[in-house]
Amino acid sequence: MYKSFLRPLLFKFDPENVHHFTFKTLRFLFKIPGIPAILKTSFQISDPRLERVVFGIKFKNPVGLAAGFDKNAQLYEELDALGFGFIEIGTVTPKPQAGNEKKRLFRLKEDKAIINRMGFNNEGVLAAVKRLRKNKNVLIGGNIGKNKITPNENAVDDYLICFNALFDYVDYFVINVSSPNTPNLRELQDKEPLTKLLTTLQKQNDTKEKQKPILLKIAPDLTDSQLLEIIDIVIDTKIAGVIATNTTISREGLISSNKEEMGGMSGHPLKDRSTEVIRFLSEKSNKAFPVIGVGGIHSPEDAIEKLKAGASLVQLYTGFIYEGPGLIKAINKKILEQNL
Repeated sequence: MYKSFLRPLLFKFDPENVHHFTFKTLRFLFKIPGIPAILKTSFQISDPRLERVVFGIKFKNPVGLAAGFDKNAQLYEELDALGFGFIEIGTVTPKPQAGNEKKRLFRLKEDKAIINRMGFNNEGVLAAVKRLRKNKNVLIGGNIGKNKITPNENAVDDYLICFNALFDYVDYFVINVSSPNTPNLRELQDKEPLTKLLTTLQKQNDTKEKQKPILLKIAPDLTDSQLLEIIDIVIDTKIAGVIATNTTISREGLISSNKEEMGGMSGHPLKDRSTEVIRFLSEKSNKAFPVIGVGGIHSPEDAIEKLKAGASLVQLYTGFIYEGPGLIKAINKKILEQNL
């Protein structure tokens, strides 16, 4: 029903407007008695064989929602009901910001891809905290970043603000220094500033009664030598793991007419590169830390490929938009079939 009816209808309209419409519709549906139970029955699989313990956290299944979809923690309960094993909110910044000028979100239908240049549009970390206080049992990751107006030399302060504000309300943290849509942000992936940032956050983590896992989200555009540096930094700073990968600035192989729009590209064309990065990190580090695989997962087979390449968990974003919520259940069924 989704791919044959709903998707063609929704794809006739502006993607950002559709995103907001979808949020409103899901919130409305979940207020109707019986609808949440029907959706849970339709989309969820509960099986102990799907459970995973990764960086000390027990996940009910290994298929999560990547950051960027529920930026402001508005819909995590409804999305959890669709079968996700965990929901990553954000990217949130200390202060609210509008993001880049519209239009800033583009479908590349022929490529099964999306280009976005959103620019960390969000309501600020305190708005997310207010909503997450109501969370009962949804496993939440907190993806944090810096405000656009904050210079890189002061970026650590922004990440610390978000880290401390969210600490009691998320299960793990993701440090986003790899979005191409905030000017100069990716410079924080360089060895010196990245080591300083992660060391500072880990020191702050050490002051807490119970530490939370800190993960680093990296770009797919890093070279092998840069990836080797990432491995060293992750091990040296003792953070919990890596999310591979964020969106790409590459446009190689795209055929859609709007392929040259500025921004980060996600979706099916990213699949192979994301898997290459996962495999590289896993092999070159001798599996020294967990990797969450994200990028181009549009089928159960795509997810299995990432798990076999070394990912402990996977996340969806563009594939969820193109393939619909049935993809989550299909992936979990395939994992059970293959005893992964």
